[in-house]
Amino acid sequence: MTSITKKFLIAMGWRCLRTFCQGALAYIGTSAMLLSDVDWLGVLSAGCFAAIISALMSCATGLPEVGSDDCEGE
Repeated sequence: MTSITKKFLIAMGWRCLRTFCQGALAYIGTSAMLLSDVDWLGVLSAGCFAAIISALMSCATGLPEVGSDDCEGE
């Protein structure tokens, strides 16, 4: 059984934020030539979807930057 610690949640939050930004930038880079051509709802959607997947993967597989001692229950 695993327990989620504050350290794990902070690391997962930062990972989700970085993944959100990467997904949003990828969508902007592939969808528009000018800033006025950007579909901002699509950018938000792509970023959120990437962040959700990142959070689920972090919960399923753990985070390498958080030691196994921080995720094991007593």
